[in-house]
Amino acid sequence: MSTSPHNTINAQASPPDSMAELLGTLVAHPSRAGVDAPEPVLRVIADWLHAHAIPHAWLRDAAGQPLGLWGEIAGARPGPAYLLDATADTAPFGDPQAWRHPPDRATIEDGWMYGRGAADSKAGIAVFCHVLAELLPQMPRLAGTLCFVFDAEEHSGSFAGIRRYMDVRGGAPLAGAMIGYPGNDRLITGARGFLRARLAIHGMGAHSGASGHRGVNAIDRARLLLQDLADAPLPAADAHFPLPPRITPTSIRGGGSFTLVPDRCELELDMRLTPAFDDAGARRTLQDAVARLDADRSAPATRIEWLPGWPACQLDPDTPMVRALVHAASAAFGHPVPTAVAGPSSIANYLATLGIPATAGLGVSYRNIHAPDEAVELATLEPTFRAYRNALIRLLT
Repeated sequence: MSTSPHNTINAQASPPDSMAELLGTLVAHPSRAGVDAPEPVLRVIADWLHAHAIPHAWLRDAAGQPLGLWGEIAGARPGPAYLLDATADTAPFGDPQAWRHPPDRATIEDGWMYGRGAADSKAGIAVFCHVLAELLPQMPRLAGTLCFVFDAEEHSGSFAGIRRYMDVRGGAPLAGAMIGYPGNDRLITGARGFLRARLAIHGMGAHSGASGHRGVNAIDRARLLLQDLADAPLPAADAHFPLPPRITPTSIRGGGSFTLVPDRCELELDMRLTPAFDDAGARRTLQDAVARLDADRSAPATRIEWLPGWPACQLDPDTPMVRALVHAASAAFGHPVPTAVAGPSSIANYLATLGIPATAGLGVSYRNIHAPDEAVELATLEPTFRAYRNALIRLLT
């Protein structure tokens, strides 16, 4: 009886204590986007990779500043290339007084590790590093290439790290990417996209107490526009894409004096896109509402500044990477792991524009992402490790 290559692969679990130790060290090196330099936390990762003989290189911007780490491990035979990606930068702390445990110190309580970035996405880095270490000596029995990138500038929204990786990598096309966001109740295989806009809405200034000329209040005009957008008919969710689009005002600024009728009001809008409400549809909806507002010519025309985003994305459930992850995750966690579409967008949306299928959310159990007392359940590190390891063995066999 012959033995398949899959059955000859070593499938021993990576020590959970080692993953928790690396995660704790990463949490203890703050890497808030726009606040902390990314080099210290990236140096921790680089030192770990070096200690485990995993080949890697630095990603740097044009000025030489670090943006991340990347590398590739080649199998003995040609085959597909798959990418593991987890972001090394994090959200800000917010109010440190709102935390029960210090955000820059890994604190373990009742099996949970607390600290900023523990869930998003330093646990993903700790897991992926151990997957790389286990598969490195086994690659001569596998076909294809295992790629990885641990990038910064994700939480800033610039995606500078992953963009730089795509510029410098070269090589064969990627068959798929697996992004190490947390959560194991579902495998994220799609997401709404987004388009953003800043609007300058004008009025006509006047004295707020005048009995004659009352001016035109720019804040009142902004209120009318927002009501019009709230009433706009948007496509509903359907069986193909289960989330509806959404238009959310996220900032309003205007006025500044009790005695002056404001002559300018600035709005910021976040528009979440779906296949039925794409970039063109969102622009048309906003432009039509602005045209209705400006139709009476009571004030100078409203100005729209567009801030481009990403389209919605969704993977075919029969994609080999999706099938492999669903199978491996369901076995590792001991419960069904269905596929799902997420509301927030991610690097997966960017990769989709390059024709690279990407999953964005299979990982540890977590609490309070981007909130005080962010935490991960340490017991879920090991099944997360097994899910990715076994899926990759299946894909590279």
